[in-house]
Amino acid sequence: MSKQSFNSLININLGNLSKPANVLIEKVSNAIGGLFEPGQIKRTAKAKAESKIIEADAESKAAMIKAESDIKITDLNRRAARRWIKEESQHQKNMEEITIKSLPHLKESAKPELMENDWITNYFGKSRMVSDSEMQALWALVLAGEANAPGTYSKRTVNCVSELDKTDAELFSNLCNFGWIIQGNFIPLVFDVQAKIYNKYGINFTALSDLESIGLIRFAGIASFKLTEIPKSVSYFGESLHLNMSRDSDNGLPVGVVLLTRIGRELAPICKRESVNGFYEYVKEWRGWRLPLAVS
Repeated sequence: MSKQSFNSLININLGNLSKPANVLIEKVSNAIGGLFEPGQIKRTAKAKAESKIIEADAESKAAMIKAESDIKITDLNRRAARRWIKEESQHQKNMEEITIKSLPHLKESAKPELMENDWITNYFGKSRMVSDSEMQALWALVLAGEANAPGTYSKRTVNCVSELDKTDAELFSNLCNFGWIIQGNFIPLVFDVQAKIYNKYGINFTALSDLESIGLIRFAGIASFKLTEIPKSVSYFGESLHLNMSRDSDNGLPVGVVLLTRIGRELAPICKRESVNGFYEYVKEWRGWRLPLAVS
């Protein structure tokens, strides 16, 4: 994010935002011991950042003067103090940017006041290290989602997100491009890890093994997961596919080599997804769905 765009985000009167937005900011500020306050941000981000550095430098200098009356402050001590100030200033900026990015995603029915303080503390303990704009956007969606419906994201999911790099996040989003709604569940249908339709998006044996090691999916390798109860209809990006059983019993619906874990299921709804051209037809013609099923 450019300085100009960041300045425009910070230089707003948060008192004019919706009630859930103000409550979220107050909740976050109380939980982590200091953030911006609703209705009181009138300076630009640059001025704000500079004021923080000045205040921190002043406090640091005062502390040094006092300490020098007792012990000799070495150059190493001074460098450590400067490093700490710089790091904490960046962490503060990251937390504020993520919080601001979360505000447009809040619903009027959001209940940020019900968010657990321990969850918030753990969340910002991890997200404060994130300065990449795209990854901040992902973290912002998690924060907004939790505020909209407290309990949506477990601490385990938050911890998992902290271990994701941009490549992991993009790969998981690509996998979710192949997701179908089956029996109310979101299931990425990956039938053949060597098929070009998957490989074009980076989905292959190695990639799926990596996503499994992160904890986002269960990967069956060369086997296939099956559903014992076959739904009458499944859908892909709103396009339904109706299934007719060809036998009265011993039916099973192969759903490929991937199932999402709880963490994966929690993160899938906030992934940037797009339909894959030809994938609906690919699934419709997949040989594993022809018997014992007939596709209507």
